Amino acid sequence: MSDGKVKKDATNKEIINMSDAAGYLDRFVGDVSKKSATKQILIGAGSGWATGYITMKVGKMAAIAVGGGIILLQMANQQGIISIDWNKVQKKVDKVTDKVEEAVTGQGPSWADKAERFVDRKLNQAEDVLNKRTKKAKKWYTNLIGDETGCKVNDLHIFLCAFAAGVAIGVGTA
Repeated sequence: MSDGKVKKDATNKEIINMSDAAGYLDRFVGDVSKKSATKQILIGAGSGWATGYITMKVGKMAAIAVGGGIILLQMANQQGIISIDWNKVQKKVDKVTDKVEEAVTGQGPSWADKAERFVDRKLNQAEDVLNKRTKKAKKWYTNLIGDETGCKVNDLHIFLCAFAAGVAIGVGTA
């Protein structure tokens, strides 16, 4: 026999086996509406439980796969292995959100929604810039006070405290 005919015969046997399984299931379940109330409840509860159990297992695996992928991407981004252009990602997400909103509600987002997203994005960028400058300021302040673990009193600190006290006394007595 040729190789193609062997494969075709194997496929036909699988189809027959699957139809046998459908026949067993049909004999077991049959037309549920013609069964007694007890059998209908048992079949409904059993099939509901099986569907829920399978859905839960598949859902967990999907959540682990998606969540794990996101975590791996973020770790690679932090390690410098990859570089993610978050502005580009955000713009694409906004476009998809607009399309979904238009499909659901029948109308696109208003100009106020678009302006809100734009301002929110710009505020996030400003926050990132300030955080970078805060790190520089902390470094400058750490150099001023002498140590990262805390303040070490030195002559400059005593002079600044005395100066501030003198200004306060001068303002208070004037």
